[in-house]
Amino acid sequence: MSGRPQSKKRAKRPNWGIDAPVVLRRMVVGGAISLVTGLGLLELEAFRETGWLQEFAGLARGAGIGFLGAAAVMLWGSKVGKLRMRDRLLDSIPWHGNEHVLDVGCGHGLLLIAAAKRLTTGKAIGSDIWQDYDQANNSPEVPRENARIEGVADRVQVRDGDARELPFEDGSFDVVLSSLALHNIYDRGEREKAMREIARVLAPGGWVAIMDIYRTREYRRILRECGLVDVKRSRPNLMFVVPTFMVTGRRS
Repeated sequence: MSGRPQSKKRAKRPNWGIDAPVVLRRMVVGGAISLVTGLGLLELEAFRETGWLQEFAGLARGAGIGFLGAAAVMLWGSKVGKLRMRDRLLDSIPWHGNEHVLDVGCGHGLLLIAAAKRLTTGKAIGSDIWQDYDQANNSPEVPRENARIEGVADRVQVRDGDARELPFEDGSFDVVLSSLALHNIYDRGEREKAMREIARVLAPGGWVAIMDIYRTREYRRILRECGLVDVKRSRPNLMFVVPTFMVTGRRS
């Protein structure tokens, strides 16, 4: 029998995904090309005495460093920053443990599963249309697997659902959440439909909490028009290079 200690199997971790993967990829590729071009021009003997080429090489290097730096911040936001924002967003809600929760555009289940961890007898439902452009490897199986890893599969349901026409009855949910999803509805009228759907399915006394990078003043206005009270928009957080805001409110 071998005396060597057996290595412990590393616990599987949830996959929260990379946000805006196409944008991130373009930044990395563009930054790398610009940086290599700038450095390459300086190595060409014939161009070392050419003033405008030296200036161009400097600009290319600067652009490359800028793109790669922005990509690094975006990647940090996907891996670390959005988890911190998630916790701040959920901490703004007075939880009791018996809530019926909806995560609109749930993606990999970042808010969905963290909310489920705050429940005892409640349930959390995630809905999405599963676009890869918005989040890498987006599919309903990913949040289901993340829920299993995090030990809340019995409190989580995942289903198809368009934010503009939510398949739920009026006043079905005590808490409605959304993270980095609604800005992907590019048409203003369609975004307003989604926001009014969020207000429609919210129960009396229920809370809305939204995290997004664009259109958050618009969200605040529509929630107020829908009769919600204590509607607030947070100060910006720069976790994705562009400012990220939280919008919260409740139905009286």
